[in-house]
Amino acid sequence: MASRKLVSYTITGLKRWSCVARDLPPVSQVKALHVYDFDNTLFMSPLPNAKLWNGYTAGFLQTQENFINGGWWHDPNILGATGQGIEKEEPTGWAGWWNEHIVELVELSIKQKDTLTILLTGRGEDNFAELLKRIVASKNLAFDMICLKPQAGPNNQTFTSTINYKQAILRDLVFTYTDADEIRVYEDRVKHTKAFRDYFDSINKDLLNGSSPSPRKPINAEVIQVADAVTTLDPIAETAEVQRMINAHNTAIHNGGHALAPLEIKRSVFFTGYLISSVDSARLLKLVNLPSSLPESEVKFLASNIIITPRPCPRSILDKVGGIGRKQTWQVTGLGSLESRIWAARVTPIPADAKYHTDNPFPLVVLAIVRNSRPQDANRIQNWQPVPAGKQIVFQTEVGEKVQLRIETEGEGEGEYGALFINKNLKRQRDGPPAFERDSYRTNGTQRGGPYHDENRRPNGANGGYRGGNQNNRGRGGNNNPNNRFDNRNARGGRGGASNRANNRGRGPARGGGYKSLDDVQNNSRYANQGSSYQPNYDDGPPSYAAGADSYNSSFPALGGGGGSGGGQGTGDGGLPYGK
Repeated sequence: MASRKLVSYTITGLKRWSCVARDLPPVSQVKALHVYDFDNTLFMSPLPNAKLWNGYTAGFLQTQENFINGGWWHDPNILGATGQGIEKEEPTGWAGWWNEHIVELVELSIKQKDTLTILLTGRGEDNFAELLKRIVASKNLAFDMICLKPQAGPNNQTFTSTINYKQAILRDLVFTYTDADEIRVYEDRVKHTKAFRDYFDSINKDLLNGSSPSPRKPINAEVIQVADAVTTLDPIAETAEVQRMINAHNTAIHNGGHALAPLEIKRSVFFTGYLISSVDSARLLKLVNLPSSLPESEVKFLASNIIITPRPCPRSILDKVGGIGRKQTWQVTGLGSLESRIWAARVTPIPADAKYHTDNPFPLVVLAIVRNSRPQDANRIQNWQPVPAGKQIVFQTEVGEKVQLRIETEGEGEGEYGALFINKNLKRQRDGPPAFERDSYRTNGTQRGGPYHDENRRPNGANGGYRGGNQNNRGRGGNNNPNNRFDNRNARGGRGGASNRANNRGRGPARGGGYKSLDDVQNNSRYANQGSSYQPNYDDGPPSYAAGADSYNSSFPALGGGGGSGGGQGTGDGGLPYGK
């Protein structure tokens, strides 16, 4: 029988994994090994915002193979933009971005003299070592080792996956510190948790049957599944960072030597309407009188808009209503319900002769619906109860759009109007609005994520957000929200009628590396009369209906191709640094 070749493990060899120059304790001193993951275990790293991007794009951003620079989890600028950015967050220790329970455990581990405490992450050493050390130092967490994924291991080994890389370090820990009785690993990814448990079972099995290449007693291994939380960046910062990432990707492609296609960010407009503020929504929702037998958990409260068109608005209608950003005052004149499952308010403009448009028979606000009901059925309400003159609520709206962003291959010859729709098969869209078809406006509600290959990421959080992985990623937004889906087959034209033709010609993207990767809002004829103050709506409706509550509707800048005083360099205040 051939003898086993013994493998030697040393503290000097183990130190080569760490990016901090710290002496490690002798083997005889260490009785426990405590290993902590970084992303969404110790630190609440942001995910792509599911309200900002359609479902396919949220997964696309996290797939390493889609970007020359690696995408979301391989770009240090994304992590650096957490909170208010490095310059403001570092002095405060990134307050509010930590899993404080895990922080307490790390602090206890560090205090134990016989415990080696390790931070182990799959983020790349070249791009993230300095940033992670700054983040950890700001919290005064003195790990014995901080290990990030290198291009090659200490013995020039390469890794096909993050799990293989982490298992290599765990093996070195176990067989270097042979006097350690236990190893604890804290991990948020279910797939990795199972893999680590199986790996330690395999190590102990080999030790018990004598087939291990290095002798030691079996080790008590515990892998703790950590419940992670979903966090996101500030939406303005997130959009800007993704645009910079795309610009770098496109520049590398135009410099040659890469097979990937240039990318651009586009806007998907689900509907155009008179948008209602969260404060006024709260006032309007007080008009809803639910049956006592109906649990509120079965009701979806809306009161977010008066529909203009269930799609991007043609130029003729936009001109009629005064353009994006135009304010209009309304008064509630009647209340009605349908079969105790839909509640709505009938409204009239102030002044009464103001020009307006709605694809509904008359302007109305859908206040609430029982789950799985269709808001467009509010048009079937026949019995409207008049509201006494002294109790008629008056509120103000602003013409806007329900928008999500998406990333697609750069579209040559795509018209301004066509760019507002998801290009399902990456086909060119004709300029001008097509004949209305329900599927043309169906968005990520039915889109599935592509074949993402970044094994380093996995499903994360209750909202289905992804850190990558082999996803069947159902998107959010769009027609998942019944308030965004008015059935055009039953809608009648409002005052002044609707036009199905656009008056603007298509424009192709700038070539040679000068990108306008978002629709150029400030220089776009759709928004020509609104100046730089227009801020698109990126929400389905107010998330909270308490008076004065913060709404996600607020503070989005004009999404333009280098518009604003910043000159596209990120130094000004008037718009994001898109484009050149």
